Amino acid sequence: MYKKYYQHFLNHNKGKLHFASHSHHYWPDVTKEAVIQCWEDSAKLVDDKWNKWFSEEIPAAQKHISKILNFSRPDDIAFGSNVHGFINRLYSCLDPKKKKRILTTDSEFHSFERQLKRWLEDKDVTVDRIKVSTKEDFLNFENQITKLIDENFYEMIYLSTGFFNSGLQLKAQWIEKLLSKISQDTLIVLDGYHTFAAVPFDMSKLEDRVFFLGGSYKYAQGGEGACFMTLPKDCKLRPRDTGWFAHFEGLSGEMGEKIGYSNGGLRFWGATMDMNAIYRFNASWDLFENIGLDINKIHNYIQQLQKEFIGKLPDQLKTKLINQDLDLQGHFLTFQFDSNQEASDFYNQLKSNDVITDFRDNRLRFGFGLYQELEDIGKIKYF
Repeated sequence: MYKKYYQHFLNHNKGKLHFASHSHHYWPDVTKEAVIQCWEDSAKLVDDKWNKWFSEEIPAAQKHISKILNFSRPDDIAFGSNVHGFINRLYSCLDPKKKKRILTTDSEFHSFERQLKRWLEDKDVTVDRIKVSTKEDFLNFENQITKLIDENFYEMIYLSTGFFNSGLQLKAQWIEKLLSKISQDTLIVLDGYHTFAAVPFDMSKLEDRVFFLGGSYKYAQGGEGACFMTLPKDCKLRPRDTGWFAHFEGLSGEMGEKIGYSNGGLRFWGATMDMNAIYRFNASWDLFENIGLDINKIHNYIQQLQKEFIGKLPDQLKTKLINQDLDLQGHFLTFQFDSNQEASDFYNQLKSNDVITDFRDNRLRFGFGLYQELEDIGKIKYF
């Protein structure tokens, strides 16, 4: 149904079944035109390209993100090249003289987990981790986090909405239940990279209180370099990790002794970034809007593929699936093997059959995208 929009990537990978959409998603053909348009705008406008970017391209991207997340304040969305920059900028808002307590899970992606371990090396933080790596622990998430919040004050709570090592996803309504229990002085950060533009996630009851991180590299189909963060309502934080974009309107004046910050999302911007990714992201979502494809339709289509996949799985593999309840699952399914080597061997076996997946430790992931169809599921050769 949607393959016609991905011909460039498909033609370059003829004969391959690409089931790594969660990691290296194919881009729609319109993104190639978008890169050329960015180049043309740069050549034609030269220095004035910034005016176009901040008056047209950035607002367009903010509106697309707001629609996907049901977020009502597009101006309160910041952009950056990667989510790691936002993580450090948020951390820099906390008191540097005080040891911080952070609540997170045992299944956060490396962009946060590696940085967290570095802070731990310097004894800047103490960390409590909620166990979610198995389905049994995941289903006990609410009880685990409620107990910890009741017993401790946290400067930061950092949670993925979809876990990279399982595909299991936190529901927005689960987070909503917790808000009244969490101190207003706590930064609540949701890492939505593995659900954004894939699984419907309604921010309407969360948007005034949480920071939501996401980006275009995976399901948003804009490629690397267009990451974003939504800000809580009336956010006045002054990150010490700051860049010249954060007071964009003040560039022509004196800086002054006290550093100024823009209102809205700009206060969390860093410095110069490549706008190609913004053009690509906008091109993809302009296309989807023009053909009437929204986040709910995308999710329903992917779930049809996943149901077909589970139904056709050999029995010896079906038992290795971490979860088969699609109501709890994002857009990839995860197999758990007895060892890292076994997962690696199976990955290479699939690759030799032109079935492209990926694995982390002893877990192998099958991801699903719009450029796949039901008949592709039947073509998978496992052994």
